[in-house]
Amino acid sequence: MVPSIQKRGSVIMSNYSDYIVYVDESGDHGLKSIDSNYPIFSLAFCIFKKSTYIQKIGPDLNHFKSKFWGHCDVVLHERDIRKCRTGDWSLLANEQTRENFFTEINTLIENSNFHIIACVINKYKLTRYQKPKNPYELAMLFCMERLNNWLVNMNQTGKIVQVHCESRGGNEDNDLKDEFHQICSNNSTSVTSKTDFSKITYCLRNLDKRVNSTGLQLADLVARPIGLFALRPDQHNRAFDIIKSKFITHSNGDYLGKGLKIFP
Repeated sequence: MVPSIQKRGSVIMSNYSDYIVYVDESGDHGLKSIDSNYPIFSLAFCIFKKSTYIQKIGPDLNHFKSKFWGHCDVVLHERDIRKCRTGDWSLLANEQTRENFFTEINTLIENSNFHIIACVINKYKLTRYQKPKNPYELAMLFCMERLNNWLVNMNQTGKIVQVHCESRGGNEDNDLKDEFHQICSNNSTSVTSKTDFSKITYCLRNLDKRVNSTGLQLADLVARPIGLFALRPDQHNRAFDIIKSKFITHSNGDYLGKGLKIFP
């Protein structure tokens, strides 16, 4: 979709939303070979108010990186933080540094003002359907429904909302763009939706994982803790305890089904 442009005097203005969205996933969307240790697909939408994102969250993340690496060019990936101990991540081989790192990254996320909408697909349960849909496309639709309703309630009707997803490769990116377009055209190929997406103009951008994007990095950090909560809700999950307050909620404060959908 092409953003609508308005001219005001000699200045060209775009009717962009007050909010920007970054999306990342945890787990793979394949159904043929399912990992018994992590048989789920988790998709997380992180919604930022642009003014807060630019003035506070971005600078805070850069300050955090500068403290540990002396520069701001490291791109945070949850998997590297968990498993890698070489290159930029060799500093986490030191137990005290690692403890300080996790304490401060948790504090950073806790103090960052943004909202989360997420969906977790249980792939074992999904395969019981006669014709199971693609987990990524299902999760995208469920999150987009909730995002659209939230944005309308935040007076963003008629605005242009940019949704940034981590690139997964040529064919997969193209498939996602096609499905995203179908969703935003009220013609999803996954399941029938009652949500009217025509009130807002959505633009999808695929970003390479090496791009030093604050929003994409934070989405990457929250997707797996959300998936682990859905998989083992009774297990202690320190990261989830920090981020759960960021889910959009029902009027009674409950986030399940609203900010977090678990399917089936």
